[in-house]
Amino acid sequence: MQLTAIHGDITEIKADAAVVNLFEGVKQPGGGTGAVDRSLDGAITELIADGEITGKEGQVVQIHTFGKIAPKRVVIAGLGKRERFDEDTVRRVMGGLCRDLRSKAIKKVTTLVHGAGIGGMDAGNSAQAIAEGSMLGTYTFNKHRTTAPEPKEIDQLSLVEVDESKLEDLETGLERGRIIAGATSLARDMANEPANFMTPSDMAATAERVAGESDLEIEVLDSDQMDGLGMGAIAGVAKGTRQPPKFIILKYRGDEEGSERHLGLLGKGVTFDSGGISLKPALNMGDMKGDMSGGASVIAAMGAIGKLKPRINVTGLVPASENLPDGNAQKPGDVVRAMNGKTIEIENTDAEGRLLLADALSYGRKIGMTSMVDVATLTGAMVIALGHVSSGAFGNDQGLVGTIIEAGKQAGEKIWHMPLFEEYKEQNKSDVADVKNTGGRPAGSITAAQFLAEFSEDTPWVHLDIAGTFMASKTNGYVVKGATGVPVRTLISYILSQAETSAKSE
Repeated sequence: MQLTAIHGDITEIKADAAVVNLFEGVKQPGGGTGAVDRSLDGAITELIADGEITGKEGQVVQIHTFGKIAPKRVVIAGLGKRERFDEDTVRRVMGGLCRDLRSKAIKKVTTLVHGAGIGGMDAGNSAQAIAEGSMLGTYTFNKHRTTAPEPKEIDQLSLVEVDESKLEDLETGLERGRIIAGATSLARDMANEPANFMTPSDMAATAERVAGESDLEIEVLDSDQMDGLGMGAIAGVAKGTRQPPKFIILKYRGDEEGSERHLGLLGKGVTFDSGGISLKPALNMGDMKGDMSGGASVIAAMGAIGKLKPRINVTGLVPASENLPDGNAQKPGDVVRAMNGKTIEIENTDAEGRLLLADALSYGRKIGMTSMVDVATLTGAMVIALGHVSSGAFGNDQGLVGTIIEAGKQAGEKIWHMPLFEEYKEQNKSDVADVKNTGGRPAGSITAAQFLAEFSEDTPWVHLDIAGTFMASKTNGYVVKGATGVPVRTLISYILSQAETSAKSE
């Protein structure tokens, strides 16, 4: 889909469909929608009076113009209640609307800049949301289907603005939205791939491609190099698989001579999780191809950061391995030593993601990260706590936790602050090692986060558990059934906000 911003009158530009908008409860449309209504002899007002157009969020009503204006059709998009309107409303509306238009084989679309007039939204932010919503809402993954229908695609989506002075801001917003939506789609692609097409080596190869496209430095450590660094926790997980583990390091240096801040993004990269010797039930085990979604989100976010070029230094770390049960696999009761020297009793081999992150967090501290955010499909307990609506955030620095939650709010990804009280550490105590890798069923997501805190130590740190949000069971708005790409947009929003904060403090 080609996204552009153009100057002109939407009624005079040829298109298969021209998109206008309406807030819920409005009886007489104004602004650009009002101008189109007048050109259609009050057709929109009449349909509002008849109750056919309500402005309810997500409503799509189509009117054929029969040559009265240049577009063949006018599509009225409902924006919902004005008091609830924000950038995520635009994303949701454009996602559903573009899928609807695509299903009708509509190729060329023009649209008003939703919310930039009476809605009071910044034009660039609206353009970014339009780009994200339209691209993510029309995302598909048919790579492995030999009988997939010929895809219908919207070829061109043009934002039409009567005020020529706003075009530069619109183009900037569109470009930012393209990059962020492209990164989110990459993370979706990686998590949707079957595990035999997304091994640790495939994950590393994807990271290398992203690095090349985004001017990032990359280093991929193999088993011998990890052993040399003392990464015994990763080695333990990888014992049961024939696929060699990889430790992916992506570096972006946007402020080499300035700030000493060194932000870290870390992602769990378990490319398939059978549970190991503590074998998972067969039902829905296939979904565990997406257990590397945290790592995918870090790779994708780093790629976008490289293209957006904020003035800040960021490193992404992705420990990648399969978790399988062969004759060499680690067993319940085994003890491994993490990179920071702490010993871990393996109480349950299905608690493997936190082992990978233990070594990654230790490595992040070793290279001098000043703050760390890790992302993982870590616990089923997170799904019980928050369902499939919100990710959970845990951390040792309340300011950083708040910053991440706010970044999620700006990106349209819901995150809820979870407790990390000292008392929960008791559940992780081991009789034979420094710590054990599970704390039992009660407060399972919290004890998992407390385990990670053993390795983040005193570095400001936030853990995002995305076990309930990395996959969607149905399509709605700009979320398409399958991998969601959460929390790529939050990570990008966080890094951009930190670069902005650093610039203001100089």
